[in-house]
Amino acid sequence: MNKLYPILVISLVFFGCSKSGNSPAPVVTKKPVDTTVVVVTTGAKPVVKTNAQKVFVHYMAWFEDKTTSGTGNWGQHWTMANENPDIILPNGRRQIASWFYPMIGPYASSDRDVIDYHLLLMKYAGIDGVIVDWYGTHNVLDYPLVKRNTDSLFNRMPYAGLQFGICYEDQTLGHVKSIANIDTVTAAQQDFAYLQSQYFNSSSYIKVNSQPLLLCFGPQGMKTTNDWQQAFSGLSTKPRLLSLEYQGNVPGSSSSGEFAWVNSGNLTDLQNFYQNRAPGLGTAFAGTYPGFKDFYMQGGWGNTLFVIDHNGTTTLQSTLSLAKSSNLPYLQLITWNDYGEGTMIEPTLDFNFDFLVTIQQYTGVSYTQTELQLIYKWFTLRKKYKADAATELKLTNAYNSLAALDVTNATNILSGIN
Repeated sequence: MNKLYPILVISLVFFGCSKSGNSPAPVVTKKPVDTTVVVVTTGAKPVVKTNAQKVFVHYMAWFEDKTTSGTGNWGQHWTMANENPDIILPNGRRQIASWFYPMIGPYASSDRDVIDYHLLLMKYAGIDGVIVDWYGTHNVLDYPLVKRNTDSLFNRMPYAGLQFGICYEDQTLGHVKSIANIDTVTAAQQDFAYLQSQYFNSSSYIKVNSQPLLLCFGPQGMKTTNDWQQAFSGLSTKPRLLSLEYQGNVPGSSSSGEFAWVNSGNLTDLQNFYQNRAPGLGTAFAGTYPGFKDFYMQGGWGNTLFVIDHNGTTTLQSTLSLAKSSNLPYLQLITWNDYGEGTMIEPTLDFNFDFLVTIQQYTGVSYTQTELQLIYKWFTLRKKYKADAATELKLTNAYNSLAALDVTNATNILSGIN
């Protein structure tokens, strides 16, 4: 099946999401003191699942509020070209660039409370880790903000006991070349050197066959085997590179497989990938999603790409069923929080906890919506008592209990806080 059209469509999505016209000015962010790879000992315990498949979730770390954007404005992924979250709509929601609304409202990806909330929800849904959509290390457009936010997320992974991986957006290399005048392969080498020094050696980083996992959304920026060989040449351990579905031939010998993605063909595309492509790959990731409804035309970022109706949890259940029957050992949930495309599975006012409950049933954890609601309560109290040191300590203890799967103790702590 010809996959060129879907690939071009997806490329436009991600190009649109980094348009310079609405991007913050380049900023230089200081590396957090705890970014260097260390082994963190925590009380986090792994959940027990009846489904042996490794389940990861694609994660967008690109959201900014007015306090974190560096400009005093809301970040472009909440506003696109024409939305203003300072406007409160008649239904009480802020005006954001999405048909859907996060249960906790629009947030900053670097907010530690938000990160901990997200990771706890994932843990109790049986999700093993996150794969972050990553734009590299260069001081171009809003890429430094995404890097900072990714570092913040990575630093919290050990405390939740989850794993972490990177999906490299190599289409950004074109912007790096045109704006910063850095050669494409050189820029990629610098990005990969950072990943090796800061992430790959961590015990929290996802490994496949003892290699650090690296997804690439494309390739779109480096189009030859030689480019990829040069880009990896300075690494002590070659990553296990997975390209977007049907694109594994582009990096040639540097590629180890492919991952499924959401396309307009929906279930037919997934079935074709599992039946006709995956069997010939060294490593293949299944993919599932709850639906697709982008905001690009309404937000002034181009045209609507396609629509896959959510139908409650029906689309998610159908794609999960295909993932199970594929017998692939790895699954990527698409996505945790791409609000611009309407593929988010985190709790929203529109779908509540339904997507995560569906995933709980798929992974076979013993937890239910009750624990998810408890985590939401923890987050709301964390924000409510931000300046109350004594209550904050209690909430930290509640977090540690949740990470250690001591739901009873966490419940007792939270029930004593109004």
